[in-house]
Amino acid sequence: MTILTIVLQVLLVLTSAMLVLTILMHKGKGGGLSDMFGGGLSSSLGSSGVAERNLNRITVGSAIVWGVVIVLLGLVQRFAI
Repeated sequence: MTILTIVLQVLLVLTSAMLVLTILMHKGKGGGLSDMFGGGLSSSLGSSGVAERNLNRITVGSAIVWGVVIVLLGLVQRFAI
């Protein structure tokens, strides 16, 4: 049971970092964190619609994995003997 917990915790850390990075990479609509990190200056670099859609898919996919891992960790902690 401890191996499963360790694997889930590592997966949680990785998906959390991936979520933070992918959310910050999104094109901002003005006045957010993306502008603070230079997102407003490079408007021509992120103008591709395909890249933005793929970034959306990666973000949603990693958010789903993150949620599933949270639920699984809760179940493992609840039913651990």
